[in-house]
This record gives sequence, structure tokens and C-alpha cells, in this order.
Amino acid sequence: MFANVKKQQRAPARTATGKNYKWLMVRRNKALYLFILPAFLYFFIFAYVPMYGVQIAFKDFIATKGFGGSPWADPLFKHFITFFSSVRFSEIFWNTIRISFYYLLVSFPAPIILALMINEVRNTRFKKLVQNVTYMPYFISMVVLVGMIDLFFSNSGLVNQLTGLFGMEPVLFLQKEALFDHMYVWSGVWQTTGYGSIIYFAALAGVSPELHEAATIDGASRLQRIIHINLPAIMPTIIIMLIISVGGIMNLSFEKVLLMQKDINIGSSEVISTYVYKLGIQKAQYSLSSAVGLFNNIINLILLIMVNKISRKVGETSLW
Repeated sequence: MFANVKKQQRAPARTATGKNYKWLMVRRNKALYLFILPAFLYFFIFAYVPMYGVQIAFKDFIATKGFGGSPWADPLFKHFITFFSSVRFSEIFWNTIRISFYYLLVSFPAPIILALMINEVRNTRFKKLVQNVTYMPYFISMVVLVGMIDLFFSNSGLVNQLTGLFGMEPVLFLQKEALFDHMYVWSGVWQTTGYGSIIYFAALAGVSPELHEAATIDGASRLQRIIHINLPAIMPTIIIMLIISVGGIMNLSFEKVLLMQKDINIGSSEVISTYVYKLGIQKAQYSLSSAVGLFNNIINLILLIMVNKISRKVGETSLW
């Protein structure tokens, strides 16, 4: 009876106009809105407000005149045309695409596999130990990571010293262009796999033990239970993470690539992000560097929309 009275009291508020009803809900949930306010301000100030500066990609930017006072480029897409017609465009674009897709192909399934493997461990202490050990590399700074790569894979590094014990010739890992992709990708996999598996651990925690018990009674092996129970359960999470990963596929780790670059491997290590840095910071070509960066982000946006649309049609799981 009391519940019916409460419903009758709330009914007039629900019949209010759309605008009034929205403000009523905001006032009722103001504490929740205060919680998300810092995150909203962060993205608004550091992600949306700087978009105003994108216009310099279409201007001949002059620092003393600012964004508004600098003249528009003639033609408007002059800086894009300059980049597309440069002799290094094909090399830089191909390097970015090659390393990006190679990294996605290797790094995306690695956390899933690790999470599925650790989830099957029954010894709690050993399970926590493996989780902690695999998490720790993520918190190593990029400078330290590249320093470790130099230490282990230099001409007189640990790897060459160990192979030398078996009479093998030292390999110039850091000087060969053909090995740059592998050094970048696999060091990244080592650093991020453990941390990336956290979200899949959370998804696997929601799998009902009753499903595994029923499958075990029916004679299903452990591998069959992983394939037919665990994987379908975390598949929506996998799809969402894949869409997000593809949406940022062109955003290679700028610091890592720059630190690993050497004059001898520049042909395979120069990517769009390092090229933008050299144009904008070292050569002060702000308009051209902004145009190159905008081109890179447009590709990410197109890929994100395409993959999201395909995912929505095929699997009915998408970001929007």
C-alpha cells in the first residue's frame, strides 16, 4: 500500500515536460554528476578545447599573429598536398601501417590468452604470483624500457654474450632495419600483456561455475570448456576492446619509437608521430606538422567507424 502511495506521488513529476523532467532528474542525482564532473572537465579542457588549434593545418601559421591572425593557406589543403607529394610520404606511411598492424596482430590476443591460462590455475598463491609478475613490466617507464633493450641487445649485450658461448656470431639487433619491427612489437607485448589481461580477468569472473560443472559432468575437457564457455562469455568484451584498439591503431608509442631510432635504422623506424615531432618541434613547421597529425587522426576515425559498423552488423556488439 505504501508503495502504491509513493507511485501516485511521483506520477505528476513523470508527466512533466521533457525539459523539466531532465532537470528534475539532474537535481535528484546531483551527487552522481559531481562525481563525474572532474572527468568531464579533464576531457573538455585537454581534449576538446585544443581542437580549436586544428585550424592551423589549413593556415600559414605565424606564431606572433596567433591562430586567428594567421592567414589561410592558398590553396586551403596546401600542407596536406605538401605531405602527400613529399618523397618520404610512402616510406613514412608504410612504416606506420606495417608496425601498427603487426603490433595489433600480436598484442591484442596475448592478454586474452594469458587471462584464459591464468584463470585455469587452481593454486591461488601461484596464480597471484603470476599475475603480479606479468603486471609489473607495465609500470616501467619508456626510457627505462628502451635502456633495457639497449642493455640486452647491443653488440656486447647479454643476448650476444649468451649466443657467443655457443660459437654464434653477434647479431646487430639495434642496427638492422629488418629487426626494428620485431624489437618494437615484442618488447611492447612483454610490457603490456599482463596489464591488458585485467579486463579479461574481470569478465571471466562473471562466468557461472555451474556451467563448468554441467560441462564437466557431460564429459567436456578443460580445453572444450575454455572454447565453448569462457570464450563466448568474454566475447562482447573482446569485440569492444578490438574496436577501441583499431580506433587508435595509428597512434604508435611516439616516445618509444623516437628512443629506439638510430641513423642506421631510420628507413624503417620513421613513423608519422616521430615525423610530426621533427617537423613541429625541431623545424618549427607548425602548419605542416598539424596537417600530418590531422591526417593520422582522420585515418583512426575512419577505421573506428568502419570496425564499429561491421561489429554491429555481424555480432550486434558495438560502441554505439
